[in-house]
Amino acid sequence: MIFYIVGYMASGKTTFGSELARQLKIPFIDLDRYVEEKEERSINELFSEEGEDGFRKIESRRLREATSETPHCVIACGGGTPCHFDNMDYLNENGITVFLETSTPVLISRLQAENETRPIVANKSDDEIEEQILSQLCERLPRYMEAKLKWHGDDLENQEQIETNVEEFINSYPSLFRDL
Repeated sequence: MIFYIVGYMASGKTTFGSELARQLKIPFIDLDRYVEEKEERSINELFSEEGEDGFRKIESRRLREATSETPHCVIACGGGTPCHFDNMDYLNENGITVFLETSTPVLISRLQAENETRPIVANKSDDEIEEQILSQLCERLPRYMEAKLKWHGDDLENQEQIETNVEEFINSYPSLFRDL
């Protein structure tokens, strides 16, 4: 079984997904890192050199490749992954999709703290970051809501919260984890 974690940038997909994989004792794949390794370029370089459309085609191809290579794993998708081509349909057909719902104030706080490591928000004011989040969430939310499961992503600020959040998730869906 594959668990695909989807949600907005800084929603906690990698944090939640890596802990879920650890607790389930299955591999974890961060799709952005996977794409970078396979393409031997950073996401920023891919966007710059290929444009967004070119990047999304590469991302979609690598998503399918990662899925076929590792049939039992957790994959943290990029924030835009489910919103392009038929990716969300593909995710739902090939595994359990989990939309990590994170409140706008938490997203803003996380992105402000990470604005040097996330070029898409670098050098933006707090108001500009909030405006970008709200605008993109309006566009992306319908696709995220197609996920089979929804889970809260606000409480992922320290290791204890992360472990507890994931344990609660696993305990909330016992039938999913019975055979793992």
